[in-house]
Amino acid sequence: MTASAPQATAAAPLAALLPTRQGKPWTVGPAPYGIRNNAATSRITDGRRALIVVEDAGRVELFADRPDRPDRPDRFPVTPDAVVDSTDPVSVAALAARALRWILPRLDADAAQDMARKAVPNEQPWQWVMRHKGAALTEVGFALVQHGTHPVARERLGGPGLTWTADSGAECEWGVWAYGAAGNFHLTYDGPVSGLYGALPVLLPPLDERVCTKARSAFAQYLTDRFPQLHPANDGEVEFGGRQDLSGWVALPSRTELRGPVHDGTPVCAQVGSVGVDFLLAIAPHLI
Repeated sequence: MTASAPQATAAAPLAALLPTRQGKPWTVGPAPYGIRNNAATSRITDGRRALIVVEDAGRVELFADRPDRPDRPDRFPVTPDAVVDSTDPVSVAALAARALRWILPRLDADAAQDMARKAVPNEQPWQWVMRHKGAALTEVGFALVQHGTHPVARERLGGPGLTWTADSGAECEWGVWAYGAAGNFHLTYDGPVSGLYGALPVLLPPLDERVCTKARSAFAQYLTDRFPQLHPANDGEVEFGGRQDLSGWVALPSRTELRGPVHDGTPVCAQVGSVGVDFLLAIAPHLI
């Protein structure tokens, strides 16, 4: 696009809503190419990832700006990764949430796969990827410390992780775990169901018309009454998720729990994935 092309007005407020990584905030600049004729277009980047913001008649489209590689057919974006119908603050915030929930994690997963294909002297590619995942978890750990908790570094077969206990008056243990060399991270929880009440509003997708009315157990009914985005998977488990958004589940640790009454202290376990580091940094205050 030419230097005289208009800039997207939503670009700067969108960039301000994305977390700073490794001391590098998101900045706004001209897009290197046009996507829609005569549409205001900007590129926002943190130096490692980039997004193209296109505005046309109040509609805002967001595209992942992937590396220009001849072996990648989607190197020039055609279909937007997220769309909103206004440039107002609420719509821009919704666009930022979609970037955090699935666009940036997808870019990070692509980068991890690229990294895994490269030859590294004296190191297996997957070891290099895991080292970078460990560095990303360090960012999450510092964010949690800033909010008053004390995460502990862990290791398991799938890769590095962090665990911490929430300061909620009950034993609520959270964890973030690398999910293989090509994936992102999984968020886990063990503790009373009430320990999820502060996190589920930011983990679940926005409420839509698909409200669950078929809960067949007291446990499923207890959670779907509070969070209609949840859907029963079976008597002891509820789930959520879409094709590209975050997905997850909340479950009783054993079927013996089905015999007892359900209350805020009922023990549960939960998992959400695939989660990106940017999203974890944004929701850190809700995980303590």
